[in-house]
Amino acid sequence: MSPSIPVAAALIFRAGKLLIAQRPPDKHLGGLWEFPGGKLEPGESYSDCLKRELREELGVEISVGPMLAAIEHRYPEKSVQIQFYRCQLKSGEPTAIDCSDLEWIGPHDLDLFTFPPADAGLVLDLKARPELWE
Repeated sequence: MSPSIPVAAALIFRAGKLLIAQRPPDKHLGGLWEFPGGKLEPGESYSDCLKRELREELGVEISVGPMLAAIEHRYPEKSVQIQFYRCQLKSGEPTAIDCSDLEWIGPHDLDLFTFPPADAGLVLDLKARPELWE
């Protein structure tokens, strides 16, 4: 079994909404919705990874805050270890550069989107923690 792939993901809240991105159709889990981020490059910190990925995928600059969750999930073809960080937009407006679409959603909208199995526990946690959305 190959080692877990380290992944960083951003939870960006604004005015009671959370930013989600749709995976490109030609990628693993294509078409599903996720929290923006990506795989760490060798020697890269989670914070540096998030800053790079969100610059590349969404065209924004962010500041990285505290880690809110860590999840390890095994798919049939690979394992991922995802760390989710609360992030703030510093500059730019998110644009779907390297994803299919973007949405700002409220807590009641979480059930309207299909997330990867690795995110299921976090989605439940987000529904149960209204203070995160304030």
